[in-house]
Amino acid sequence: MQQRHLKIIFYASAIALLLSLLFISRDAGISGDEQVHYLHSEKVYDYFASMGKDRDALKTPKTHLQYYGQLPDNLATFLIHWFNIEDVYGFRHLVSSVIGWLCIFVTALFATWLKGYRVGIITLILFAVSPRFIGHLQNNLKDIPFALAYIAGVFYTLKLTYARFKTSSSHSISLLIASIAFSVSIRAGGILLAFYLLLAGVLFYLVEYFDRGQINWAQVQRTVVKLVVFSIAGYLLGLLFWPYALQNPIVNPWKSYQVMTDFPTTVRQIFEGEFIWSDFRPWYYLPKYMLITIPIIVFVGVVMFFYHWKAVSGNSRHRFTYFFLILTTVFPVVFVILLKANLYGAWRHFLFIYPGIVILAAVGIHEFYSRIKLKSVKITSIVILLFLLIHPLRFMVKAHPYYYLYYNQFIGGLKGAYGDYETDYYYHTMRSGAEWLNDYMEENNVSGQVVVGSNFPVDWYFRDQPNLKFTYFQYRLRSDKDWDYAIIGNSYISPDQLANGNFPPEGTIHVVEVDEVPVCAVVKRKSEASHLGVKAIRNENYELAEDYFWKALEFYKKDEHIYYRLGKTLSLQNKNDQAILALEGSLKVNPNYEPTLSLMGRLKEKEGSFVEAKYYLEHLLDVNPKYFSAYVNLAEIYETTQPEKAREVLKRCLKIYPQYKPAIRALADTYQETHPEIVDKYKEYLNTFN
Repeated sequence: MQQRHLKIIFYASAIALLLSLLFISRDAGISGDEQVHYLHSEKVYDYFASMGKDRDALKTPKTHLQYYGQLPDNLATFLIHWFNIEDVYGFRHLVSSVIGWLCIFVTALFATWLKGYRVGIITLILFAVSPRFIGHLQNNLKDIPFALAYIAGVFYTLKLTYARFKTSSSHSISLLIASIAFSVSIRAGGILLAFYLLLAGVLFYLVEYFDRGQINWAQVQRTVVKLVVFSIAGYLLGLLFWPYALQNPIVNPWKSYQVMTDFPTTVRQIFEGEFIWSDFRPWYYLPKYMLITIPIIVFVGVVMFFYHWKAVSGNSRHRFTYFFLILTTVFPVVFVILLKANLYGAWRHFLFIYPGIVILAAVGIHEFYSRIKLKSVKITSIVILLFLLIHPLRFMVKAHPYYYLYYNQFIGGLKGAYGDYETDYYYHTMRSGAEWLNDYMEENNVSGQVVVGSNFPVDWYFRDQPNLKFTYFQYRLRSDKDWDYAIIGNSYISPDQLANGNFPPEGTIHVVEVDEVPVCAVVKRKSEASHLGVKAIRNENYELAEDYFWKALEFYKKDEHIYYRLGKTLSLQNKNDQAILALEGSLKVNPNYEPTLSLMGRLKEKEGSFVEAKYYLEHLLDVNPKYFSAYVNLAEIYETTQPEKAREVLKRCLKIYPQYKPAIRALADTYQETHPEIVDKYKEYLNTFN
């Protein structure tokens, strides 16, 4: 087919994809981080609207969002204010989809620049069947825009390089500076594009030197000056809408970068069937998540690319181009693995390397077919590749619009991943639960004050219902709260609870399923007894609390926290034998329930059963190495007979949390009789925290 016809197909496909993405965006749910980013963008708007007098955008101790430029969020909010847009999140999803499409389109243009429109078309197809990327494209105004900035920066760096860094290449220069600025305005790490630009200059002249045996040093010096100017221009432009960076354009972005590389917020997530902390995950966490969630056809394309490496990189220009593309795709992954960075949320923070992977796959598929001579082999190969498209396409049709929950055939799809890996960790499916509950209350004429609880903020979906009040709870503490209905996502629930069928929870009246996997439940409260029991505990009326918890268990036999509450209440009345029986009931429901294990350890210690006490506390620390009080409790048991073992336990704690005061005090106490000078040192260390 002639390039002219391929060009028409390319642009027609790109437009069709844009229209499809805009249509899909209407059904997108609110993502896990979206509300906090939107609220921070309102603070940024107030900062600029007040000419810097409103300083709330500079004080974000909980969310740490002062360290993000988050330009796309901010621009969306500016537009929302300027045009009085009421559907805030609907508009944000529209903006996110447009930016996501631009990322795909720029990537396809990059592929076209490399090998022609046929490769560009293949690139569009591979993106269209990439559920994870398309899923985040709907509502992720942080990672998707960064992906656009990143691939555009790499693309225009290469275009400028092959234009020999001539200032006459104004189009490439402008877009390159814009790419650097856009990346920095989202994350401080976006400055990496400026370093890539300088690296491209060095590599280009190295290649030229080895090819020609000589180099024009005057030209090199002029080029270095240009690249530094372009980098500084992009960097400074990237700070214009970032209040924190504007306070000190040199120091504060560097502080932001340091925070991002060692992000203070850690979360627990399911990985390989275990409930792990994000800073305790294995080194292969990121590559494995990519391996089991990227469509297999993309991996096939990448394998084809490297199989045809000699043909693809036939001359020095292509060797340089593909080496640079591979470097910018692989380097971030290797860097975070070596850095042992805090990672969570699968590979969403690394969506920016996916365009590079898709380009390599598209080129690989193109090279493979361009070298097949036999028509029968070509047809067979086409059939095989089309077959590989079926799995992600089938999932996208069945799971609309929750594409980002996709797992490939390596892990057995979403069903195979359930209980071993996170599913709806970004809470997209809460919208379906909220809309169903809206319809349910209308059909059943539910009136008066209604309290809806959730483990994710769903109040936006009920903004037109003045009689509705929203309350947030952690999933495990749901029985403590006062609510009439609850919408519960299966995020951050231990794998044991998922595997043993304790989700959806008791009282569920509707289940949102994706590919036959339960991801969200709408629950109707059957009894308020547990909530009333918590109130009674606060009033120190333990007998009344005990009665309430017994009543609650008549309705909720699979809620480990109610058993724990009952056990705690009984222990407060010195009914320790009964308390242990109640706690054993909790462990039957959830053998790894941490508050129960902790209390069991303390009760067993109290009754002198030290072996059992150590068992429960050590098991607790196996389940959660950050349950810091358990280290102190365990050390107390060891201290009288094995002081060295007690110190070992406490030092394990302080290795994870060096400023945990109870552990420091307990460690000092172990030296009280033998080494008082060491006790003084620990006291001095404690004083440094005040």
